[in-house]
Amino acid sequence: MRTLADVVAVIEELYPPEAAQSWDQVGLVTGDPAQQVQRLHLALDPTLAVIEEARALGADLLFTHHPLLMRGVHSVATTTAKGASITNLVVGDVALYVAHTNADVASRGVAEALAAACGLDAIEPLVIEEGRPMGRVGELSERISLREFASRVSAALPPAPAGLRVAGDPEAQVCRVAVSGGAGDGFFGAARAVRADVYVTADLRHHPALEAREEGRGGPPFLIDAGHWASEACWLPWAADDLRERLGEDVEITVSELCTDPWTFTVVATQGAGPGR
Repeated sequence: MRTLADVVAVIEELYPPEAAQSWDQVGLVTGDPAQQVQRLHLALDPTLAVIEEARALGADLLFTHHPLLMRGVHSVATTTAKGASITNLVVGDVALYVAHTNADVASRGVAEALAAACGLDAIEPLVIEEGRPMGRVGELSERISLREFASRVSAALPPAPAGLRVAGDPEAQVCRVAVSGGAGDGFFGAARAVRADVYVTADLRHHPALEAREEGRGGPPFLIDAGHWASEACWLPWAADDLRERLGEDVEITVSELCTDPWTFTVVATQGAGPGR
């Protein structure tokens, strides 16, 4: 039988808290280190639905990538979603542990899982921040069109309602690819510096993305916004496998089947429609 402290020690071997960025909030959020853990549930986001899923499965520990309490809160009353989440965890006797940017940078972490989903070889860090390797860059086994590459990425990532957004000539040939799971518009300069043909990330805002395309004068790096959830949820099976290897049969490990992407459907624009039409 494993205690929460035992399981946390294993998690922190894989994703050391000291590897997190200075602004981040990682570690144990709820739970008693002495409590027993027989079931661990993995998810990207600690949403109310995910917490209910964990409780329904009888999980003793919910392990998520994204923090529940990134910023200070002054109440945990159930009148707020944060308060309801904390209450549901505590009442359900479910511990919550978070590994965020420390999981991004880890070996077999989020960045490497996304690089593998994109089919990259010979990967190396995209950029070093606070002494840690953020993102990855690597090569495809052959040059292919941007259209074909985007189709392969879409097929390899967990399906999300919004799909992929792509900026660039569909027939342009690409081989060198930079990736950063989650919000990555801070690394446009790094993608240019490593001479990436295409940069795969998420949460791209209008002005930064437009400026990045202007800097490329229509050429590389082309952009693929794969969605925050999909670009990081591809790591969950890796994390589950690594935890099973270390915890053995002592702890049952499950992976959430919920898509916590906030977007639920898209409407395709009418061809040729635009301002004034």
